[in-house]
Amino acid sequence: MAGENYLRQDFEALSVSKRLMRSVSHKLRKKSFKSEDEDDNVGRVSMRCLTLYGRGGGCKVGADTGEEYGDPSSRRRSSASEEGRGYGTICGTEETGVDCFSYGVKERFWKKNTRKDLQLEESTYNSRMHIFLPDDILEMCLVRLPLASLMNARFVCKKWRNLTSTSRFLQMRREGLHHNPWLFLFGAVKDGYCSAEIHALDVYQDQWHKIEADILKGRFMFSVANILEDVYVVGGCSSLTNFGRVDRSSFKTHKGALVFSPLTKSWRKIASMKYARSMPILGASEVHPDFLAIQGHQIRQERRFNRSRMGGGSDVYEDPHRLSLRRQPRNTFDENDLSFFPARKPHKLVRQKIDQSSTKSSRRFVIIAVGGLGSGDEPLDSGEIYDSVSNKWTEIQKLPTDFGIVCSGTVCNGIFYVYSESDKLAGYDIERGYWIGIQTSPFPPRVHEYYPKLVSCGDRLFMLSVSWCEGDGQIGRRNKAVRKLWELDLMYLDWSEVSVHPDAPMDWNATFVADRNSIFGVEMFKIFGQVLDFMTMCEVSGKGPNWRHISRNQMAHELDASSCMTKSLAVVYL
Repeated sequence: MAGENYLRQDFEALSVSKRLMRSVSHKLRKKSFKSEDEDDNVGRVSMRCLTLYGRGGGCKVGADTGEEYGDPSSRRRSSASEEGRGYGTICGTEETGVDCFSYGVKERFWKKNTRKDLQLEESTYNSRMHIFLPDDILEMCLVRLPLASLMNARFVCKKWRNLTSTSRFLQMRREGLHHNPWLFLFGAVKDGYCSAEIHALDVYQDQWHKIEADILKGRFMFSVANILEDVYVVGGCSSLTNFGRVDRSSFKTHKGALVFSPLTKSWRKIASMKYARSMPILGASEVHPDFLAIQGHQIRQERRFNRSRMGGGSDVYEDPHRLSLRRQPRNTFDENDLSFFPARKPHKLVRQKIDQSSTKSSRRFVIIAVGGLGSGDEPLDSGEIYDSVSNKWTEIQKLPTDFGIVCSGTVCNGIFYVYSESDKLAGYDIERGYWIGIQTSPFPPRVHEYYPKLVSCGDRLFMLSVSWCEGDGQIGRRNKAVRKLWELDLMYLDWSEVSVHPDAPMDWNATFVADRNSIFGVEMFKIFGQVLDFMTMCEVSGKGPNWRHISRNQMAHELDASSCMTKSLAVVYL
């Protein structure tokens, strides 16, 4: 009897009237969820549930809540159900269960938990993909990205950054087919100071990017040349009294050379030159793996001769290939005099086969620096050659004193061609190590304030020069200056006009570079108080040269007019 009395008291204590239940539900419906803690408690059922517990424990209301979530098996039931210890339902019948959530809480509870489940599933899926995706598959995907996208991909995680910086990845990138031309503009001046920035143009995307280059801060009037995907910065000068400013009243000329890698945005130093130079004329070429820079260079560097003004063989240079004689009509040649051509062509083909079959580690490159201004701002007639394998500069044979100041140069078919301000052309045989005097047909007419620029595409040699154009025969029509593209026939040494540049020659220091079958140019000039820039491109393959604009007035508006004099350009396929 005592046990039944205790049980009856427990049931009476758990009895709740319907009026009390409606009152509590009404109050909970009006209660606002203002605080953050209350939002967090939405996910816990026990805080929103009527805390009515029986002897067996567990919530006695909201028995059918689990069915609304699509999971009848997980429905919360009292331990006093028919499967329990004989306890009956407390509030109403089993078919009319009471929801333990207040008004609107159930929907919020469902949405929040669903969002968490989706986030958990997504993170688990991504982690599994990251774990089980092999590195070689990642490399194949990343190596196909454009350069700008590849730079952003390196910020995803350390693994991607390390993966895209290995020598294996760079080799895959170098040998791949996904290369686009990039133009790197150096030597920009802003607010009177040398800007420690490199302006890079993605030609196909027509997008400019800025690259920080603190190592170039304060240096100006240097020259650049590219070898594969690296850009070499050679020489230059900096102000001693006003560091960072373009001030030549008191300056220091540099011997040092730097290498910039756009793929990794890294810099490294290489050996310094023998002589300090600013604005040297550079040429880069690949040579035979057995090439020795000392061979044939130091032996001939002091051999100086007087210039002969007669036709035929020149005494100024060693001319074993008789290039100076080949300017005469073809029918005046003897077959023995043309022995140079069959002898040189097989040598060229053999060297190409060796280079193509060699690996990157065995490939050898050289950079030639000729002319420029010395420490005392005097013109130099000396030259040096840098060997990428030995990391040394070696002095080469000097140019003759009457050759003049070198204003342009380029490498074509293993010959480093240089052009002087006095309209003279010479070539340096890189493999054999001596200069060759080249006498061509009358040089193209030019305006003397504009120095010609030599560029090469494959085995073709071009020159861009500014000349006066007639006024189409109209009376009173003023002549105008135009920039023309000329090509030198290396067989007969004749110049022929190829095309006309679309822009008027406003920049007397326009810069042109070439790689593969394209010529790129940049012109900057100040007009009406603003610096303007024009980037052009010419395709020399196919039906004929075709000039087009690739960028206009997108970069130079924030630069000083002195940038027109200090700029230098390099093209790299990345």
